[in-house]
Amino acid sequence: MPKLTINDQEIEVEAGTSIIQAAEQLGVEIPRFCYHDKLSVPANCRMCLVEVEGGPPKPVASCAMACGEDMIVKTETEMVKKARKGVMEMLLINHPLDCPICDQGGECDLQDQAVAYGYDRSRYHENKRAVKDKNLGPLIKTIMTRCINCTRCVRFGEEVAGMTELGQLNRSENAEIGTFIEAAVTTELSGNMIDICPVGALTSKPYAFKARSWELKKTESIDVHDAVGSNIRVDSRAGEVMRILPRLHDDINEEWINDRSRFAYDGLKKNRLDRPYIRDDKSKKLKEATWDEALSFVSNKLKTFKKDNIAAYAGDLADAESIYALKSLMNSLGVEQLECRVNGAKFDITNKVGYSFNSTISGIEEADSILLVGTNPRHEATLINARIRKTWVDKRLPIALIGEKVDLTYPYYHAGTSPKDLKKLVDDYAGKVQSERPMIIAGMGAFQREDGLEIHGLLKDAAEKLGVVKEGWNGFNILHTAASRMAALEIGFTPTRAFDLDQMGLVYLLGVDNSETIDNINPHSFVIYQGHHGNAGAHRADVILPGAAYTEKDGTYMNMEGRSQRGRKAVFAPGDAKEDWTILRAISNHIEQPLPFDNLSALRKEMISKYPNLGTIDEITPSEWGSFGGAAHKVTNEPFINPIENFYMTNVICHASDTMKYCTDRFINQEQEQLEAAE
Repeated sequence: MPKLTINDQEIEVEAGTSIIQAAEQLGVEIPRFCYHDKLSVPANCRMCLVEVEGGPPKPVASCAMACGEDMIVKTETEMVKKARKGVMEMLLINHPLDCPICDQGGECDLQDQAVAYGYDRSRYHENKRAVKDKNLGPLIKTIMTRCINCTRCVRFGEEVAGMTELGQLNRSENAEIGTFIEAAVTTELSGNMIDICPVGALTSKPYAFKARSWELKKTESIDVHDAVGSNIRVDSRAGEVMRILPRLHDDINEEWINDRSRFAYDGLKKNRLDRPYIRDDKSKKLKEATWDEALSFVSNKLKTFKKDNIAAYAGDLADAESIYALKSLMNSLGVEQLECRVNGAKFDITNKVGYSFNSTISGIEEADSILLVGTNPRHEATLINARIRKTWVDKRLPIALIGEKVDLTYPYYHAGTSPKDLKKLVDDYAGKVQSERPMIIAGMGAFQREDGLEIHGLLKDAAEKLGVVKEGWNGFNILHTAASRMAALEIGFTPTRAFDLDQMGLVYLLGVDNSETIDNINPHSFVIYQGHHGNAGAHRADVILPGAAYTEKDGTYMNMEGRSQRGRKAVFAPGDAKEDWTILRAISNHIEQPLPFDNLSALRKEMISKYPNLGTIDEITPSEWGSFGGAAHKVTNEPFINPIENFYMTNVICHASDTMKYCTDRFINQEQEQLEAAE
C-alpha cells in the first residue's frame, strides 16, 4: 500500500488508487469535469491537473495517475493554478455563456469552477462555434453548443445503461457528442445523464424553465415505483413537486434512479381524489360528501357485514403505517381475510427467506454466475439490472435466463421458457456447478400463475441442488415489483385461511387498482376505496376516501431485501385528502373501537414493538434457510410470462403522467408499429 503526501498531509492508500481519489479521502478538493467515480477514466478535460515533485516537469492529470510510494503532490502551486486557468479559458472559448436562461444555472460545475479556478475575463473575441441540437427523445433536452466533450454521457450509456446510441463524432474543433443516425436514447436510465452532465448541454425536458434550484424545498425520501427502495430527493415549490432526483446509497441504487421514478411526478397532480364520494343508490353515480358523512356511511357498512364476509386488500404503493392501521382496524372487527399480493402472485409466506432478496442488492457484485427465472429485471427493477450489468462488465460472469427472451443490456444464455426447462437445467447441473457464489433471481412472472406455490418449491430445490445456498452465502433471491409488498408480508397482511374474493360482501381497497383484484370482486359487493387517484379502484367503489400520495406523507417502506427506510412528506395532499393512517384511525372511532394511537409517533411505536424489523432503519436482518414452497413435481409446463408489459405504465401515478404517456408513445407504441411494419 503506497504512502504519499498531498499538500503536506500524509496518507496511505490501496494500490491502484488515483491521486484524485486519495485527495478526496483527505478532503482536498481537486476540480474535474470528465472524471466520475462510477465511470471509467478518460482524462480528457485536464481540469484535475496537479504538480508531482520529482515527476514530469509539467502538471499531471490526477484522475489518470496512480499513487506511488513517497510521492509528493501539490494541488495549489502557481504552476497548477495557471494550468487550470488555461484549461478553463479553453473550455469557455466556444461556450455560449447563456447562464441566465440555462436550467443548469445554480448547480452547474462549469459555473462553479469558472468562478473558483478561472480567469476573471476572456481574451477571445472570435465568433463561437455552434453545434446542432440532438433529439434524444421526450426526456432529455439538448443544447449541444454548451457541451465541453467530457464524454460522461457516452461512458454512462456504454458502461452503466448498456446502450450505445451516443458517441463522440469527428475531431478537433468539429468534435461533438451525438448519434450516428438520429435516434432517441433507449434506456430506462436516461435521466441520469442529466445529473452527470457537468454543464447545461443535457437538461430535463419536463422540467425546462419551471424553477431554479435555489427556489426549491428539498426533501429526502424513498421511491415507491418499484421494490428496490431507491433513495430520492423530492424538490418542491409552493406545494407542488417540481422534480425528483436520486440520492447516494451505494448499497441500493448507488447514485442512479430510473426514468419512471424521476419523471412520473407530474402524475401526482392529475386525476387526483381530493374529497370523499358516496355512490347514490338511485342514480348509481358518485356524489360528493363531507368527511363525517363518508366515515359514518363506511362505519355503518362495516357493522352491517359479518366478519367472514369482509375482505381487505393493501395496494402496491401503501406505506407500512397505513397497512398496519388497516390490519389493526380489521382485527378489531375479527376480520381475517387480508391480502397484499394484489397481483395474484402465489408463493409460500411461512418463511421470510423464501420471498426475500437474500444476497442483498450490493451482494449481486459478489456472484460469479446468475440464473434469472420468470423475470425481466430491466423493467421490473431497473437498478437491479444495472447492478447485474455492472457485475458482468467487471467479471464477464455467465448469466442464464429461463423465461421470455428480452434485451437485458448484457449477453446471456437463454435456457428455456418454462418450468420443465428449469427442471432440466437443475438435473443437468446438479452437483456440477463450479461457481463459488451462484445466484438465482426469480421474478413475479414465476408466481403470477396457478402453480406459483409449486414453482416456489421447485426454485427451492434448484437452489439446494445448484449450491446457491451454502455456508456464508445465500444467493436465493425473489424480485418483487411492489414497494409495499415486503412490509405487508412483515406485518402479516395475509389470510389465515384461503378465501374467495367473489364471495365477499364488503371489500376494503387500500390503494388497490390492479385488474387482478378489481375484476374478481363480485358485482354486488360493497366496495370501499381509499387512495389518491381516480383509477380502476375508484370507478368500482361505492365509497371513496381520498388519501395521500407518497410525497405527501411520512411513511416506512421495506424494500425487497427486507431493508426498512423512511419516506418524508414534501408537500401537502390536495383538497380534503388526508394521510391514510388518519382515515383508518377516524373510522375506528366511528365504529366505537378506537385504535390505540392518536399520532404517527404512537403508531410507529406500537408497530415496531410487534414488528421490530420495521424499526431497524437501513438495516437488514438475515433469515435462516428453511423449508417453503409447494410440491415441485406438480408444476405445469406453461411458459413464464413477464408481469410488466409497459415499463412506463405500472401504477396510478404513471397512468396520470403526461410524460409517461409520451414515453409510451415514443418507446413502446412506435417500436411495436415498426415491428409490425417489418413483418
